[in-house]
Amino acid sequence: MTEFKETHFRAKKSLGQNFLKSEIALKTMVSSADIDNADTVLEIGPGYGALTKYLLQTAKKVIAVEKDDNLFTWLSDNFKTEIAEGKLQLIHKDILEFKLSDAGLEKTKYKISANIPYNITGQIIRQFMTENNQPQTMSLLVQKEVAERIVARDGKESILSQSIKIFGDPTFVHKVSRGQFHPQPNVDSAIVVVKNISRDRLEGESEEKFFSILRAGFSHKRKTLAGNLKTELEIKDADKILTKINLPPDIRAERLQTLDWLNLVKNL
Repeated sequence: MTEFKETHFRAKKSLGQNFLKSEIALKTMVSSADIDNADTVLEIGPGYGALTKYLLQTAKKVIAVEKDDNLFTWLSDNFKTEIAEGKLQLIHKDILEFKLSDAGLEKTKYKISANIPYNITGQIIRQFMTENNQPQTMSLLVQKEVAERIVARDGKESILSQSIKIFGDPTFVHKVSRGQFHPQPNVDSAIVVVKNISRDRLEGESEEKFFSILRAGFSHKRKTLAGNLKTELEIKDADKILTKINLPPDIRAERLQTLDWLNLVKNL
């Protein structure tokens, strides 16, 4: 395999490209997701294959989706052996247009590992969390501020944190400083792992209903949850419903835990 040099490619801002250099962070992304030799791993945006190399050492198969033309050619040339052996499948596509059927993953168990572009983090998480065939785990390198929001480190929940927690258990694993990337971004990053992904927490409730109420609850930060439900969903007795499920009528959305949201969905 040809050694990658930073002069080979000019990172494209339009694709949010920041290539990870930290060997520790790369190894942590693999180990924290409990990836082993029985797993199929979907890698999003492999870049020049730094993480791909470690995934191939551990997983049974890696499916890597790369949008950039030059990087796709680089990967094709430098992982010829792994591709020929069937250990690596490269797909030349925008991940936001990717379908599980493109890789034969409609009914196959798989895990996700990815250094996600900051500008499409939310879209990617939502895309796979709401798939009919959800991943078993997601090991993601994201902006540190986003990682902190996902796990609600400050004690304040958000649409992002609850959109993940209704499906899985997120953990803030490891901070990665901005100096560990080429080119260097303006912010630090962090590894977040989401495990135990399933729809079991919904207990048969409609995803559409859950997210409709969640969005309404967070629609105006300065308003109480009851106020938002009255304004957005025209639920006149919102105060009484909150009291019924043992929540203060003046509570704000950021204070509700996943079970609270589920109870609210069941009682609306």
